[in-house]
Amino acid sequence: MAIVNIAQKRVEKEVETPDSQGPVDWHEFELVNKACNSHPEVQAEVTKLKLPRNARVHNDPWAFGTDDPNERRRLFQCYMYVALSEDPEANHYSLPIPLAPIFDAHTLELVELQRLPMGTGDELDPETQPWEPVKPVEYSANIMGNDAFRKDLKPLQVIQPEGPSFKIFGRRVEWQKWSFQLGWTLREGPVLHDVQYAGRPLFYRVSMSEMTVPYGDPRTPYHRKQAFDLGDSGFGLTSNSLSLGCDCLGHIAYFSGVRVTRDGEPVVMPNVVCMHEIDDGIGWKHTNFRNFKSSVVRNRQLVIQCTATVANYEYILAFVLDQAANIHIEVRATGIVSTMPIRQGLQVPWGTVVAPGVLAVNHQHIFCARVDPNLDGDEKNTIAYDECHPVIENPEIDPYGCAFKVNSTAINKPGGYELDITKNRTYKIINEARINSVSGKPHGYKLHPVPSQMLMMGPKTFNYRRGIFTSKAIWVTKYQDDELWAAGEFTNQSREDTGLAIWSNREENVKNENVVLWHSFGVTHVTRPEDFPVMPVEKFVMSLKPANFFEVNPSNDVPRSSQSQNQSTLHTVEPESCCRPSRM
Repeated sequence: MAIVNIAQKRVEKEVETPDSQGPVDWHEFELVNKACNSHPEVQAEVTKLKLPRNARVHNDPWAFGTDDPNERRRLFQCYMYVALSEDPEANHYSLPIPLAPIFDAHTLELVELQRLPMGTGDELDPETQPWEPVKPVEYSANIMGNDAFRKDLKPLQVIQPEGPSFKIFGRRVEWQKWSFQLGWTLREGPVLHDVQYAGRPLFYRVSMSEMTVPYGDPRTPYHRKQAFDLGDSGFGLTSNSLSLGCDCLGHIAYFSGVRVTRDGEPVVMPNVVCMHEIDDGIGWKHTNFRNFKSSVVRNRQLVIQCTATVANYEYILAFVLDQAANIHIEVRATGIVSTMPIRQGLQVPWGTVVAPGVLAVNHQHIFCARVDPNLDGDEKNTIAYDECHPVIENPEIDPYGCAFKVNSTAINKPGGYELDITKNRTYKIINEARINSVSGKPHGYKLHPVPSQMLMMGPKTFNYRRGIFTSKAIWVTKYQDDELWAAGEFTNQSREDTGLAIWSNREENVKNENVVLWHSFGVTHVTRPEDFPVMPVEKFVMSLKPANFFEVNPSNDVPRSSQSQNQSTLHTVEPESCCRPSRM
């Protein structure tokens, strides 16, 4: 690993990491894919399946994971599938087959031709059995045909007759009172730098740091299935090239990224980030009940978004800014669940049968966002948490037993911390050097978290040891250069966490220091047939909202909503015919 000063054409730092594997290179991914499909032993096993003549065999090479601390080879496990259509969009994930060869990526040699269990336990068939024909479950519009689609959906268009409210100066974006520098990395995708509101600095850097997807099936080889989709693959590297009318609607600005080939040649990745404005309903409203006059403000938002396709899954990552000075980090999970074969008529406790012969195993998606604050331009901030407690059995203070108060505790040492909804525990970044003139409290930004079940695998498992960030919802560290990745620099076939597991255990003060706040969140995905063939989006939103940072509602100066601006139209209801049959 090296840091190169391009301007001065010299290597500034070089570190050898002989026990680590770098992230997946998509050229080697393609080489392994081809090696698997063309290998004579694999083809011999496929022949035993006695597939139909029109069948095409596919495989998805997965980063191998870890179950042996002594394994040093760079391995991929190729999960295999069948498509029964010549259409390239045929859904092979609906036809998994019980073969999962392991290949060495360096030599392209077959290490082991593993067969997959088809029953409830680890038992394997003595020989590969003929495939039981089932009908594929398709999602491609071309394959499904026009008759498959509903006919009652009218167009909905987003039109901005005077253009957008944002301005772009290279990678610098200004939108109303917001300004920020839009960065982009192969690992993280979009990154916000130097975030300011009304000229006041808020954050040095806001990004998605890591995520992991452990699967809860103890049968071999599924116990190794644990993707680190940023560290192993990269949200930026797997970002889609977007086009008008698809991921973003309305007046769209696109930003491109750059990757390098394995030979070091730069390649432009066009339109990997889209930016647009949306109307998110009412921002605030009040009606004076004495005269029924209403004041309404629409909630205009600026969305900065990318879509990463990591093999079967899609992740839509968005930073959303609004007029009340809030930042939202939004993740939507969609795509196709990872599937495996199961004998028809069987069920297992580790997942759900989503189609005939198709099992989708239960799993978790746990993300970790990184927030590097800079409130009012001061480097030294504090992370504190508030808790709400009732005032109990103190008649002098609370004779009626109705009072509760907020206790605030500053965090002094690095570490991992829990959420507690029973106490309404909330974490905030505060600048104790700046006091709000109205409330008398320090300027701050409060984290509105995503309450989530943390990793269910125990501390002795590789799943836990590789990503300790998954064990706590909140992490606080003192800033150090290069400490960007929650599970460490190298996650591919890692054996232990070299990130927050180390940084959060340092003996140092974090109160009134250059601190970093990390938030781990996600979902435990208990699969269902409704997730197939492509799952509806599952949305998670964490927010950073001002707390004693302003003297009034920051959106109080937003122009009030009016029909002259909105140009809404009235729907006319046709009168019912006297002869129209009633619904009983």
